[in-house]
Amino acid sequence: MEEKITAKNVSFFYGTNQAIRDISLSVKENSVLALIGPSGCGKSTFLRCINRMNDIIPGTNITGDITIDDESIYAHRYDVTTLRRRVGMVFQKSNPFPKSIFDNIAYGLKINGVKDKYEIESIVEKSLKSTALWDEVKDRLHKSAMGLSGGQQQRLCIARTIAVQPEVILMDEPASALDPISTQKIEELIQTLKKNYTIIIVTHNMQQAARVSDYTAFFYMGELIEVNKTDKIFTKPDREMTENYITGKFG
Repeated sequence: MEEKITAKNVSFFYGTNQAIRDISLSVKENSVLALIGPSGCGKSTFLRCINRMNDIIPGTNITGDITIDDESIYAHRYDVTTLRRRVGMVFQKSNPFPKSIFDNIAYGLKINGVKDKYEIESIVEKSLKSTALWDEVKDRLHKSAMGLSGGQQQRLCIARTIAVQPEVILMDEPASALDPISTQKIEELIQTLKKNYTIIIVTHNMQQAARVSDYTAFFYMGELIEVNKTDKIFTKPDREMTENYITGKFG
C-alpha cells in the first residue's frame, strides 16, 4: 500500500501553548489509523492539522509539514477549499443541517457545481446506501434530518461527507455520543469505507481502536509515543508507557 498522508516534524501552537510536538508519521492508502491517548494529549489538534481546520483559530501557528500524495498541504499556494474537498471530516457530535435528509447530502454537491438533477439523485442514493441508511430513510427523504435518531444522524453526516468523493475521511470520536448498537454500525461502516478511503479516527475507546483500525498511534502530552500495526500496539508495544496506558495503569 502506498503512503497517502505523511506528517514530518509537525508542531502546533495555540499562541504560546504548544499542543503537539514534533509529530512524524505516515498513513497508508485505504487503511484506518486510530489516534489514542488521554484527553488533551493532542489527538484532535493533530487531526485538524490534516484538513487545516486549525487555520480558522486566531493566534495559532504550525511548523513542519504534512503531505497528501507527496504534495504539501501547507505550501504557500495550496488551495484550502480543494483540501477540504479531498479531506472530509466527521465530528464527535452529529451535525446535520436543519434541512431535509435529501438536501443534507445534495448541499455539498450543489456548492461544488453539480447541477444535473438525476446525477444529484443518484449520488444521494449511492451515499445513503454506502452508509447503510437507504432502507431506513428512502420513504422520508424530504423530511427533516433532525427527526433521525442520533446514530442515523451520524451516518447521515458520513453520507454527506462521502457524497463529494473525498480521498481521506477524518473522524473525531464519531461514536462517543452513541448507544452500543449505533456504535457497532459506525464501526462496521468504517471497515466498509476503507476499501475506497483512507481513514483517521480519534477515539478514547481502546477496544474500538483495536476493532476498527489497521494502525494505532499513541499520543501523550502532545508527543507521539509510538505508532505501529494495531495488533502489535495492543499485544506487544515497544514502549513501556504505551503498555501502561493500554493496560489501564494511567489515563
